[in-house]
Amino acid sequence: MRTSVETVLALLADAANPSTVAELVAPDATYVSLNYDNPDLKRIMPWCGSHSGAQSIVETFVNVNRHWEILAFDVLETFGSDERVAVFVSCTFRSRVMDRTLTSPVAIFAKVDGGKVTHMQFMEDTFGTASTFRSGGAWTFRADPGGAEVTI
Repeated sequence: MRTSVETVLALLADAANPSTVAELVAPDATYVSLNYDNPDLKRIMPWCGSHSGAQSIVETFVNVNRHWEILAFDVLETFGSDERVAVFVSCTFRSRVMDRTLTSPVAIFAKVDGGKVTHMQFMEDTFGTASTFRSGGAWTFRADPGGAEVTI
């Protein structure tokens, strides 16, 4: 039987494959991609938000690979404590439509019970990754209480 860390790493290596997901993920697993619920971000990246069921992991990674070409997925560090697993990654990808490349840090938190992933939360540089799809326009921000607006 795999350790919790080995289970999560095996899943990440083949998360778009329904057979791998069926083997490694509980049917009622929870998957959180980038946020719990952000309708605007979901319009850009439809896989974002909270999902239920192993099939949501397959759908997410199929969708991600449809939108981006993954150039590198380098696992930098893993930690496991009982059923809890943390994975830190450097991921480089290129958007298929806009042909923009970005390297983003990725953090994954997962729970494994009985050899199956029951919860997985995937976080990355959401501002950066969404920008690989940007086709025009400007955003204006005001974050610093004493500073000026910033337009990007």
